[in-house]
Amino acid sequence: MPSYIPSLRLLLRSLSVGLSSDSHPTCMRMKRRIGGCQRPMQEHMEKRESERAPSQQSATGSSLLLLLLLRIVMLSLPAHASSASSQSWDGIIISQADYQGLQALKHALDDPRGLLRGWNDTGLDACSGAWVGIKCVKGKVIAIQLPWRGLGGRITEKISQLAALRKLSLHDNRIGGQIPSAIGFLPQLRGLYLFNNRFSGAIPPSIGNCPILRTIDLSNNSLAGSIPSSIANATKLYRLNLGHNNLSGAIPRSITRSASLTFFSLQHNNVSVPFPTHGASEVTLNLDYNSISGNLPPSLGGLQMLKEITLSNNRLNGSIPEEIGKLSLLQTLDLSHNDIGGSLPVTICNLSSLVELSLEGNKIDGHIPDNIDGLKNLSMLSLKRNRLSGAIPATLGNISGLSQLDLSENNLAGDIPATLVHLTGLTSFDVSDNNLSGRVPLLLAHKFNSSSFMGNIQLCGYSIAVPCPSSPAPSLSPPLIPTGDAIVLIVAAAALAVLLFLLCCVLLCCLTRKRSSSGKKTDGGAPATGREEKPGGPATGAEAESGGEAGGKLVHFEGPSAFAADDLLCATAEIMGKSTYGTVYKATLEAGNQRLREKITKSQKEFETEACELGRIRHHNLLALRAYYLGPKGEKLLVFDFMPKGSLAAFLHARGPETPIDWATRMRIAKGVTRGLLHLHNEVNMIHGNLTNSNILLDDDTNAKISDFGLSSLMTSAASSNVIATAGALGYRAPELSKLKKANTKTDAYSLGVVMLELLTGKSPAEVTNGMDLPHWVASIVKGDAAGTAAGDELLNTLKLALHCVDLAPAARPEVQQILQQLDEIRPTLPAALQDPARMMVAPLPQLHPQAMISSVASFEFIDSFEL
Repeated sequence: MPSYIPSLRLLLRSLSVGLSSDSHPTCMRMKRRIGGCQRPMQEHMEKRESERAPSQQSATGSSLLLLLLLRIVMLSLPAHASSASSQSWDGIIISQADYQGLQALKHALDDPRGLLRGWNDTGLDACSGAWVGIKCVKGKVIAIQLPWRGLGGRITEKISQLAALRKLSLHDNRIGGQIPSAIGFLPQLRGLYLFNNRFSGAIPPSIGNCPILRTIDLSNNSLAGSIPSSIANATKLYRLNLGHNNLSGAIPRSITRSASLTFFSLQHNNVSVPFPTHGASEVTLNLDYNSISGNLPPSLGGLQMLKEITLSNNRLNGSIPEEIGKLSLLQTLDLSHNDIGGSLPVTICNLSSLVELSLEGNKIDGHIPDNIDGLKNLSMLSLKRNRLSGAIPATLGNISGLSQLDLSENNLAGDIPATLVHLTGLTSFDVSDNNLSGRVPLLLAHKFNSSSFMGNIQLCGYSIAVPCPSSPAPSLSPPLIPTGDAIVLIVAAAALAVLLFLLCCVLLCCLTRKRSSSGKKTDGGAPATGREEKPGGPATGAEAESGGEAGGKLVHFEGPSAFAADDLLCATAEIMGKSTYGTVYKATLEAGNQRLREKITKSQKEFETEACELGRIRHHNLLALRAYYLGPKGEKLLVFDFMPKGSLAAFLHARGPETPIDWATRMRIAKGVTRGLLHLHNEVNMIHGNLTNSNILLDDDTNAKISDFGLSSLMTSAASSNVIATAGALGYRAPELSKLKKANTKTDAYSLGVVMLELLTGKSPAEVTNGMDLPHWVASIVKGDAAGTAAGDELLNTLKLALHCVDLAPAARPEVQQILQQLDEIRPTLPAALQDPARMMVAPLPQLHPQAMISSVASFEFIDSFEL
């Protein structure tokens, strides 16, 4: 009991002298206000009234003053001092048991930021919103929500005093120690969110005593020991995430047979069998990176509700059971990197809902089933590094939605089916290191680089270096010996051909001299630049000029140049940065024009061809290539417009808190990047592959300009792989690129989603928060709908769209065209008071927290969802 209560009661007795509960309107209003305190106080005051002298009852002015003081005191009385009813509770006073439980929790936690300083020793305003992270109903604490607060320490056993607690959310902190067994004595608990902390020890078996517990997320901790089977006693549990811990032992059968569990994740632990069996209702089963061994049981086919199963990087052996074909709702099947053998069951082709099938890194042999086109919704198929033989089935060409196909490192033979050219959405293709033969279909050879076909000795036509031999028709008759007349004719034809060749050479020399003399003429005394259209040049509108005194060649795109080669080479150069693509300079010309030039290294012939292709590309949201320069010593420069506002990275993270970025600017940048990427995909048929905040530049009006597109074609394959790896280190790379190594429209969509999240939160993807990257960090905020969130809010819809783009399943991500359409459909639905542009400023960068940002825009906060 707080120490202030006895003194308040004594003061109350002294103030009650001379007051009548029925004689004054103010008292009547007070009775209605204090409700539950009315009857005991009235009896007490009537008793004192009978003892008072009549003269004292006339002190009206003093009574009014004392009434006011009494009302103040009564508003401060805790609930246990009265018999408060549900109708009279004022929402400010907290019950004694809950007060003590919160105080014990406060003292057990380390609070370096002082965020719990408002949890005062009086208990006042605990349920009025003044105590951060606390929500009450009728004086009882129903939710503790303190994620991302930098809290340490431990959770006290006295948390069991919060008997009405429905939700405990302490995720993304540094809280350690053991999870208290007292949590099992919270009968109303529905959501337990302790992920991304430092908890150790075993999971308390008492956790199964919570009868209506629905979600348990203890992932990303250091929990050890076995999984208590008592968890299954929580009969309403539908989501259990124990991933990324040190758990071991067998998975309790009572859990895998749970009738309510729909999401079960144990990835990155050390658990073993058994698998779920008949009667279970799991929808998602993530068990990758464990020590699960043995065969896949036929009972796996009894999980009729299963939509996703990932068992990669375990110790599974045996063969894939035919019963797996009964999982009609299955969308993801990942059995990669195990020791599974045998042949592919024909029944696997019955999985018509399957979107992703990954069986790479096993010992599967036999043929690929001819009815593989039964997987009509398949988007990704990886059978890499197995022992498959036979031909590639032509029916693969019937799976119209297939975007990634990897059959490399097998023993496949025969031709590459021509039907595969029908897969117009195919962005990743690899059949290397097999025994394939024949000519590669022309469209596939043009679309994919030679590394997709290498390692097949009898395969040809996929590269200039590997042409297909001519195949003259065989003849059964003996070779003819030419006669004397035939020999004369052959000699005469050869002489005529030589004569014609010499004549062409003479004409060409004359034409060259004529052009050279006309180039030396001047116009009004000004020296000419000597421009001429590049003979045979692939770029329309490209003009080449000599490299000036230094030699070399400068090629401009789109009309007259604003500078000559000497101007460029003599310009003041400032190194702006270095990347895998080369060195980036800022060149300041004498005329004041500024250009961005980038040094690239590749053979001259390939460089010119690819640079001319890039010079054709024009779009408002793409950084245009203005010219390129070839020096006499092999120097290669690309010349672009200089963007004065720099990159998006500098715009977001190199500005002070006094210069916030308004919402309209953020959306304009997001839409601009999306439009530029859409043009690359749909009009140019080009994948960017390395979209980051550093290669999104901003002009004077803060319009986004995507750069570095197509530069991978100017590099070797090894350097291109390094670019992809660097993008991954920065947090922009789609996770599947670690396996497939080839970017596509879906991986670009993932990078775009990360850029959008960075725009919305101000948080760099390179930062890791408690072991989580930016997409997972934001997803942990919005994975349940936000309490009190206004549906259709512009910011919330944009966040959800960005999270859709970074979905781990590539097939679930929208195409860039769909992203732009949804961005255009999002309209502001903010309160009228917030439509003022001055109120639309988002919180200052770089230290921007999504909750703070959202509160400033739409006056709501994200919390994990649960039913109150």
